[in-house]
Amino acid sequence: MASLRIVIVCLESPIPFGNAAARWYYVLLRELVARGHRVTCFAACGKQAEMDEARRLFPSIQYDLRLYPFPPRRGFRSKLQTLARPYSYMFSPELTRDLELELARGYDILHLEQLWCTWLALRHRDRALVNLHHLTWIDQEYLRPKTVRGRFERKLMFHAEEKLIRRFRHFRTCSPRLVSEILRVNSTADCTTIPVGIDAMQYDYIPDNHRTRAPVISVIGSMGWYPTSSAAHRLMTRLWPDIKRRIPGAKVQLVGWSAKSVLQEFAGAPDVEIAENVPDIRPYFERTGVMLYAPGRGSGMKIKILEAFAFGVPVVTTSEGVEGIPAIDGLHAGISEDDAGLIDRTVELLQNQALQNRRRSAARALLEAHCGPQPTIEALESLYERMLGASTGVNPDIYDASAQVR
Repeated sequence: MASLRIVIVCLESPIPFGNAAARWYYVLLRELVARGHRVTCFAACGKQAEMDEARRLFPSIQYDLRLYPFPPRRGFRSKLQTLARPYSYMFSPELTRDLELELARGYDILHLEQLWCTWLALRHRDRALVNLHHLTWIDQEYLRPKTVRGRFERKLMFHAEEKLIRRFRHFRTCSPRLVSEILRVNSTADCTTIPVGIDAMQYDYIPDNHRTRAPVISVIGSMGWYPTSSAAHRLMTRLWPDIKRRIPGAKVQLVGWSAKSVLQEFAGAPDVEIAENVPDIRPYFERTGVMLYAPGRGSGMKIKILEAFAFGVPVVTTSEGVEGIPAIDGLHAGISEDDAGLIDRTVELLQNQALQNRRRSAARALLEAHCGPQPTIEALESLYERMLGASTGVNPDIYDASAQVR
């Protein structure tokens, strides 16, 4: 396709092992530039080390990547901003100003990663594409916060999600489940489903002789995100006792951001290890016999499931765990909704090394075919073409973005 002028806005630095969504940002920026598109990426960032890593990976001689730290939050003004525009606090005045200046120079597509980035694009909705990773109103539908503040923040987030979705037209989702929710509140929305792209080449497939032979069950991921914390709680309260009875030598490791604080009730339990804020997740995947990830509720694609597939770690999960992935129960993963099915599939895998190897090999192949950089970016380019054809009234097959007046 013709070279397009694309402006991307994202939350966190585009690096392959940072924030969960940052793995996709890394693929997005790298591949679009490699395909000849003229890309400027604005990223609001929370960690200096990740900003430094992004600058190393995307040198200015080849990439136009602009990184902006989250601004400090303090005082009555920041509280008013939160009420007026929830979760817009991540965007500094400098980012907002520079983005407007860049858009004024002309662009074809304004690509917005995560719903909160749309606060920056209310005047640019015609050519804005919103990439929706998940919806909090799904993830937290059945949660009932104990504090007044918690209930208020939950209601504020739900309201903000609906308000912003109503204002935009073009959406890219990673799973069909999100499409029906978008259309429920915005019947005029144009939604396209494209899976999250992940570069499997960044993950060395763990050879059989480097994997543990011990019956170790893991939940790995940010425990500050409800789907992951709910998966850890389900494992410990409903699944682990029966697994332990059937395999007395089994052990559990719970790994991720805020793991010790969120899962403190399980600290000190026999044969349970909790590791928090680890610098490198690979050793924990190597020590995993089965990744048992069964969230109570959670929309969108689960990055840690994709990473387990990439590393070659067998997975047992629910349909929500493999949302957006065409995984087949018994081929790519063990998939069940009920506790008994999850327990049976986990025990079977832990006791059968050959089955583990067949399962993890099939999962890695599925990941590469469905979520690799080439299929996901090609699908995204097709979506860009359809958007431009709709906005200009011309046939997208013959549309030449370079002919636009700047």
